[in-house]
Amino acid sequence: MSMSAIWTVAKKELVDLFRDRKTMALGLLMGPILIPALILGLGAMAEKKMRTQLESTLELPVVGAEHAPNLVAFLKGRNIDTIDAPQDPEGAVRSQDFDVVLKIDPEFGERWRGSRPARVELIYDSSRQDSQIPVNRVRGVLLEYSRTVGVLRGINRGVSPEAGFAVQVGQRDVATPEARRGMLLAFLPYLLILLSFLGGAALVIDVTAGERERQSLEPLLATPAARASIMSGKILAACLFGMLSLLLVVLSLKFSFQLAPGPMQLVDVSTPVIAKLLLVLLPMVLIGTTLLTLIAASVKSVKEAQSYMSVLMFLPVIPTIVLMVNPVKNQLWQFAVPFLAQNQMILKLVRSEAVAAQEWAVYLGAGFGLALVLWLLAARLYHREKLAISA
Repeated sequence: MSMSAIWTVAKKELVDLFRDRKTMALGLLMGPILIPALILGLGAMAEKKMRTQLESTLELPVVGAEHAPNLVAFLKGRNIDTIDAPQDPEGAVRSQDFDVVLKIDPEFGERWRGSRPARVELIYDSSRQDSQIPVNRVRGVLLEYSRTVGVLRGINRGVSPEAGFAVQVGQRDVATPEARRGMLLAFLPYLLILLSFLGGAALVIDVTAGERERQSLEPLLATPAARASIMSGKILAACLFGMLSLLLVVLSLKFSFQLAPGPMQLVDVSTPVIAKLLLVLLPMVLIGTTLLTLIAASVKSVKEAQSYMSVLMFLPVIPTIVLMVNPVKNQLWQFAVPFLAQNQMILKLVRSEAVAAQEWAVYLGAGFGLALVLWLLAARLYHREKLAISA
């Protein structure tokens, strides 16, 4: 292969791409516009809703409020106003008319006066994410009321409040602030992996399957340049375009997190982290472009090549779904698995966790190794005589 031929082909493809301003603008600006809008928009919405639910007066429907006037007064003192409950509390919660309903047992007063445990019931729908804050508010106030009454009963009988606690449990959360912020960014690896994996898709498909349809590939293959050099030039052009797009994306991330509300504003987006993110995503860019080149060289038309896109777009989300359903401990072999490796590496960087040299070695070796295998397979297809023949 000749490096001069590779660079010549790459420059030719990039010049042709940048002449098509609409395609170029769409490929370069879609990610940098979409990600800030997503981070800033969702961040603002989540913070506003959380602040509203935590600080505003909570209206709590109560069944049997007349049985526990002291409890109702205690709730009001904690910024929770009780209102009349609907006829069908369960149905009202299922239909999302209310987040939570409190049901007080008719025997509450009698058991309370007898210093026996009095029963109350919280009716809520655990499948609704937006109901968690109101439910936790009410549950927390009820636990506070229970502890307060229990302590007062003990003091009234001359019993130390500490007698009710046989074991004192302390808690130490070793999660760093960066790690807790990283939990809010579970969607980020998928977006970055998808953009790097398919960032040069339009260019890769066009320079092989598209030129084949336009019958402009045959004259290029007839030149003295080796076919592997021609293919490598096309891949290089797509990689350069994909990395330029990713650079704009990570710069937009830096801008977005600096303006984002709440804890996401403190996510580390320093220059070293951005450089590491680009290094992590580079193997995925190579894997994506070589795989798409292999597909484009094996199909008969652009339409057929594009039909694979729906399947390829689904691949990066598999690790995210698997880790949500079945979280696993980080192990070295994970850094050799495509998509899973990128997901783990990005999460480590976002959580400001150190990446060991051995993990870097396995990750980069496996990523570039897979890209090389795909390059060799694509090169074999490029040497077929029927490649230049349009369908």
